[in-house]
Amino acid sequence: MKTETICLWPGTDISSSLTRHIRPDSIVRPAVLVIPGGGYHFVCESTEGSPIANRFDELGYQTFVLDYRVAPDNPWPATFDDAVRAMRLIRGHGTEWGANPDAIAVCGFSAGGHLAASLATIAPGLSTARAGDAFDDVRATPDAMVLCYPVILSGPKGHAGSRFNLLGTQSPSAEQDALFSLERHVADDTPPAFLWTTVEDTVVPMENSVAFFRAMRERGRVAELHIFPHGQHGMQLGYGRRDIAQWPALADAFLRDTCGFPPAS
Repeated sequence: MKTETICLWPGTDISSSLTRHIRPDSIVRPAVLVIPGGGYHFVCESTEGSPIANRFDELGYQTFVLDYRVAPDNPWPATFDDAVRAMRLIRGHGTEWGANPDAIAVCGFSAGGHLAASLATIAPGLSTARAGDAFDDVRATPDAMVLCYPVILSGPKGHAGSRFNLLGTQSPSAEQDALFSLERHVADDTPPAFLWTTVEDTVVPMENSVAFFRAMRERGRVAELHIFPHGQHGMQLGYGRRDIAQWPALADAFLRDTCGFPPAS
């Protein structure tokens, strides 16, 4: 499928970008913004970017992949600013880009899962970067989340490398620590979340997903959690494991049947 790379911040030297998959028709579809992981130190586009977008293409979505700023040069809030800007561009362009502006999911992996969940739980108002165009005022909150072995927690069960790279310190303040711990930010209007992880993940333990799922349920929010018994961190599309390879279809069913994402129109 053809792609188009879009600069997030035109007129600047910021290199972060959004890649749009260009479908051969003008049909408007639900959309998925894919956010690869990489510990907030790099972006795993070749493994958790375009292959994931291609799979959601097959499932009938309009897809996008985010290439965002990372450490050491761009810790918080630059990374968050990029994700907010990407969501605003997708929703703002909407049907022009073949994306239903009322049915946009964000799909993140590992640290990219933390960034995806941040979009859904931390008020976009914390993003101070403005491009000076009409998209600055477009809603940036996704309509649903797909979180794949996501980083959620601070502390022993979290991922210290991601926290350090994002916040730029080994000793974050209590305020920074609270900001990083996304289970604390689930609210009464947090969008639905589909999560999956594995028991054997020792890099980002399953407790991260469990904590977010529990916080969602305690707030009465819609959430679905799958914990597969085998598989290390970074299983992506399953690496041949038939159980894990089902997750895109399960996520599709969640978005369509539980979240009410409409068919293509």
